[in-house]
Amino acid sequence: AREEEEKKEGLIEFYDSFKDMFEFFCKNTTIHGTIRLVCSDSNRMKTAFWTLLLLASFGMLYWQFALMFSQYWAYPAVLTMSMHSEPKMFPAITICNLDPYRFELVSDHLVQLDQMAEESIAFLYGINTSASLFHVNEKNIQAKDLSSSGNLSRSSFKLSQNFSLLRMPDHNNRSGKKYSKVGFKLCNATGGNCFYKTYSSGMDALLEWYRFHYMNIMSQLPVVINISDHEEQIEDMVYSCQYDGEPCRRSDYVHFHHPVFGSCYTFNSKGTDSFWTATKPGIPYGLSLILRAEQKDHIPLLATVAGVKVMIHNHNQTPFLEHEGFDVRPGIATTIGIQQDEVNRLGGNYGTCTANGNDVNVTLLYNNSYTLQACLHSCFQHIMVRKCGCGYYYYPLPPGAEYCDYNKHPAWGHCFYQLYSRLRNHHLNCFDQCPKPCRESLYKVSAGTAKWPSVKSQDWVRQALRHQNGYNSTSNRKDIAKVTIFYQQLNYKSVNESPLLSVNLLLSSMGSQWSLWFGSSVLSVVEMFELLIDMLVLSLLFCYQRVRSKKTLKVARAAAIPS
Repeated sequence: AREEEEKKEGLIEFYDSFKDMFEFFCKNTTIHGTIRLVCSDSNRMKTAFWTLLLLASFGMLYWQFALMFSQYWAYPAVLTMSMHSEPKMFPAITICNLDPYRFELVSDHLVQLDQMAEESIAFLYGINTSASLFHVNEKNIQAKDLSSSGNLSRSSFKLSQNFSLLRMPDHNNRSGKKYSKVGFKLCNATGGNCFYKTYSSGMDALLEWYRFHYMNIMSQLPVVINISDHEEQIEDMVYSCQYDGEPCRRSDYVHFHHPVFGSCYTFNSKGTDSFWTATKPGIPYGLSLILRAEQKDHIPLLATVAGVKVMIHNHNQTPFLEHEGFDVRPGIATTIGIQQDEVNRLGGNYGTCTANGNDVNVTLLYNNSYTLQACLHSCFQHIMVRKCGCGYYYYPLPPGAEYCDYNKHPAWGHCFYQLYSRLRNHHLNCFDQCPKPCRESLYKVSAGTAKWPSVKSQDWVRQALRHQNGYNSTSNRKDIAKVTIFYQQLNYKSVNESPLLSVNLLLSSMGSQWSLWFGSSVLSVVEMFELLIDMLVLSLLFCYQRVRSKKTLKVARAAAIPS
């Protein structure tokens, strides 16, 4: 009984030696293979073999652990796709009539610009264009309360003649044919470092030259113009509007003016009204519009297309029609089917994205929600104001800045085109400062077209529009268009990023490797920690005994010396 009591295991084992402790561990541990070190102690070859085998297993185990942790700290992500089917909100739809306002304040300058364009076309191509082509006699919009601005005098601005269009030989042409480029010259503030903004197409060069002067003219207007008293009614552009078979309401759209695309309306801009909830797919349950698409008021060198500009986008999002919109032809019925995809990015260590733009270093100049395009435009405008001293007319201004005008900033064109070239080539840091949204909706579009109204139906269609909307035209289908936008399916695809190796998966993989090489579990790891603690305690006890024995020996020697 006394021997059995001595063999019982204590809380901390006080072994006589490290050999006894190691033998006890190998005989009682759940780690496979360790008992072979004790059972084979009489055969040194087997002992050496199993020792090498255990050490090799430990090496392979921790090598696998190193690979797992290196993969985990690389933060890889995997894409998972899932399909959902449920009623959802109809997207926001923006339409523009491609007829920008001609404000009375700058109407004389626009007439002068049209005359300069006529002269440039005659110089380049020998074509005498009619003055009526450039709308000298169209109606102008008179903005309210502009007389109080002292810096808006009609005589304060003058069109510059220093940016004439020129035809230059193309020295890079190797085909042997006589080609030439068309462009205009831009220089810095001192008249040096000049370059030519050239295009292989004379049409593209003329359009860019016209837009360049147009921006300088429009910069004379105040930043905020109250056009509510002078804006056209939506009935002047939208003859008919129906959604899901119900007529649209006045609260369903908001109006704004674009300097190039003219008067614009956005339907379902907020996405909060249950009226716009899509419950069924198909053409009858979409948005159907009959639109005016007249060409008589267009500025031909500002927009060469005729029709209506349309863009499908998310709610509370600024529509960038010059980048993402598409055109609807007059005299055509266009059906546009849309399919929605949702993208969810992880962000953090797995990638760069932003939830709402609050963590982005760029101050957004748009009042709507964050988008990559809004961030890039804001970033470029901030750099433009800092480098060139003024802002680009098509983008909002930061506080305290003013729009570029070559009467005040003669070299802004030289500065702008160089900066914009760097932005396109990703040499500015805007793409680094502007991450993608962590969550966004993308719309795939498929379109079909047909002549509308048909030859046999156009008479009664015109009569119906004339009685209901005061429509009056004899242009044979060339001034109206029909567009229908609908969900092809209510199913939408969700693309989600998820960690390839999460913490749970990492622990599971580590456990699998531990079981593979040693056939043990987490309790075996506890046993190893217990062994380490026992080794530490035993080492401290041996050190204490050694120190104590030295002191006892010194006392004994001192007692042996006679007095």
